[in-house]
Amino acid sequence: MAVLCLATYPEANSPAAAVNAVAVAKQLGSTLHAIAVNVDIPDVSNALSSYLLDLPNKIREVEATSRKHGKALLDAVAKEASEGAVTVTTQEIAAPPALMGDEAAKQCRYFDLCLVGMAPDNQTACMTAEALLFGAGRPTLLLRDATDVGALDHVVIAWDGSRVAARAVADARPFLERASKVTVVSVTDEKPLPGKDIGDRLAEGLRTRGLTVETASIQAGDLSIAAALQEHAIKIGGKLLVMGGYGHSRVRDFVLGGATEGVLADLRLPVLLSH
Repeated sequence: MAVLCLATYPEANSPAAAVNAVAVAKQLGSTLHAIAVNVDIPDVSNALSSYLLDLPNKIREVEATSRKHGKALLDAVAKEASEGAVTVTTQEIAAPPALMGDEAAKQCRYFDLCLVGMAPDNQTACMTAEALLFGAGRPTLLLRDATDVGALDHVVIAWDGSRVAARAVADARPFLERASKVTVVSVTDEKPLPGKDIGDRLAEGLRTRGLTVETASIQAGDLSIAAALQEHAIKIGGKLLVMGGYGHSRVRDFVLGGATEGVLADLRLPVLLSH
């Protein structure tokens, strides 16, 4: 059971999010539930603000635009699902601007996989993805609006032996079971790793499950960890990158940056994040 969260305000998702979400659901043989997250701005009952700025009217206009975007996106999902023979249900929710991501995360807890359409200039989608990653308790699959998702048949695992990386591998099981190839990648110059053979150990375990697995060790060099992982995945023909999300504290990631933050800021291929 996959769920697609659609941003409507201030930046709305593009219809490409519907196309890619349906494609993923079809590959997994899953149902798809699409949620349009509309904005609900609290009423401003200040006489002066109403007189000078006509705020109540502006609020109604913004909410109407948000609902219009949401309905168009849900219609696009329903049309795409019908053509792709995917079972789909739709839902509209409304929340104040600051709580839209949190409300979406609450809804997503009833499904197995969260889907988010991403575009470089859509900060709303980025904030939604982060809210789902931390609040849904479910893995979050980021899908680029700029390209069709294609067949996710070569899965690349970013492996550092951490708890969140192990969680991500477990959450990626539906994709791993359907993959024709799996590559385990470890970055050796970003931080101390718990051993030199960690990639081989994971690969051995995956092979016992009948998977075709290769391993690779790379160096990030001057690139960020997120860029290095994504570039290598694309170079070897990877279609899906699996990685743990925020392995250490959010405060440290805010100060130092991190792989998760880098992926959210510059997504280059489908990425499954798990926290």
